[in-house]
Amino acid sequence: MTVRPKTALLLCLGVAPTFALAQAAPTEAENLELRVERCSVLGDASARLACYDGLARKTPGGQVAAAPAVGGPVPDTEKVAAADAPARTQPDAPPPPPAAVLPPKVAELTTIPPEDKVSRMVQSWELDRSAKRGVFNFRPHRDNFLLLANYSNGNNEKPFEEFSPAGLKTQHVELMYQLSFKMKMIEQALGYPVDLWFGYTQESFWQAYNHSESSPFRETNYQPELMLTTPLALNLGGVDVRFLTLGLVHQSNGQSSTLSRSWNRVYAQVGAEKDNFALTFRLWHRLDNGRSDNDNIDITDYLGHGDLTASYRWDGQEISLLARRNFHTSRGALKLGYAFPVAANLKGYVQAFSGYGQSLIDYNYSQKSIGAGVQVEF
Repeated sequence: MTVRPKTALLLCLGVAPTFALAQAAPTEAENLELRVERCSVLGDASARLACYDGLARKTPGGQVAAAPAVGGPVPDTEKVAAADAPARTQPDAPPPPPAAVLPPKVAELTTIPPEDKVSRMVQSWELDRSAKRGVFNFRPHRDNFLLLANYSNGNNEKPFEEFSPAGLKTQHVELMYQLSFKMKMIEQALGYPVDLWFGYTQESFWQAYNHSESSPFRETNYQPELMLTTPLALNLGGVDVRFLTLGLVHQSNGQSSTLSRSWNRVYAQVGAEKDNFALTFRLWHRLDNGRSDNDNIDITDYLGHGDLTASYRWDGQEISLLARRNFHTSRGALKLGYAFPVAANLKGYVQAFSGYGQSLIDYNYSQKSIGAGVQVEF
């Protein structure tokens, strides 16, 4: 049969869009899989659920097929099409909306385990193969929060009076925030299951509402650290001991003269979990305690030689407690925090503090404070 040029041209024009659509489909599936993988690395179960909900709203028809359990059967697209065939053959029935069928790998990723089955420590410290994200990726370290109003029963003004005759007339209410992140620098160091992390935490106390003093920053503490972390596979009385960390940390306020505060420490930290409950215990040793020009030679008398942090999570809420104490001097501190969901990774946050060392400038000053604001999880 002879094909006329005009007929061949029409056939090409008719087939070309079909090939274009066939090539575009894998690209859309790959994009969907990439977005789901980004959701899957979120350590907080409530944050992952919000991410998946947002992804579902972006799919055709606003629906995502229910994902099977991990390792379960994946829906057969041909059987689904056959089941819908009678409905489509009825002349008066409108065609059903297209259902988004996820690729097998994506379907497994979208399976969200209950919150009490999600190990935050494994996700945060990348302790198993499924949690690995490689090197030089930012992760949260300590809490990231902003207290829009932090009320204290009194501020330590004595160091400012020694530094300047005018001193600093502080207000009881100030703005306080903390920024903290870590990133893995070396994975599987020297072939052993040991990762090297760099961490940084900055905490600021800002007299934002003290307009008569030009709203100064009363104190800012800077804390870089290096950490060697290895996973532990221990179960003690039903409690999973997750990791061991050896760290080197410097903390200072970046000031000079009588306002200067700083110290260096090495520490060992152990983390454990049971369901929604998490516990970390840290012991440290100060390295620069013998310097003759030390501006806070007695800091361990107030901040002790270690701390204990406990937290409990349920329904997207979290209550946390930090405690430290020097049993020889009977001095220490307690910090209590409560976070509750607001939207996606944003949470409301309330913090109360009592004792010594809320900041470095206040290391030997006892105070009580309470503040409210927001906390960010990422």
